[in-house]
Amino acid sequence: MLVRDSGGVSRLARRTQDATATIIVLKRDGLWPPLVPSVVLVESLTGRRRTDANPNRFLKTCDVAEHLPERVARRAAELRARARRGSAVDAVVVASAEPDGTVLGSDVGDLRALAAHAQSVAVRRV
Repeated sequence: MLVRDSGGVSRLARRTQDATATIIVLKRDGLWPPLVPSVVLVESLTGRRRTDANPNRFLKTCDVAEHLPERVARRAAELRARARRGSAVDAVVVASAEPDGTVLGSDVGDLRALAAHAQSVAVRRV
């Protein structure tokens, strides 16, 4: 399973050759569509149509998890307490990738700190 954080959404939403190439590789490797917890939209969007056009277009190709199960929220809280860093959103992203998932993001320091306490979650920079 591939889970995206807000940086990952923003990066792949850009209409660049690098973003397109990354998406092609992910599709080829069977890692598409990615999961995006709905709380990530808080950090990814602005509420302005023009600014949000590319992220919204990208999000239509993703599996947006509209519901945050209590067990994932509790696990995210545990990961955040153990790591002693990272935002609540980052913790939800890592908890959503458990077990054996990969988080794709741009600012990986906090994500890696959280993943160090998670069950087999890899973090990769986009």
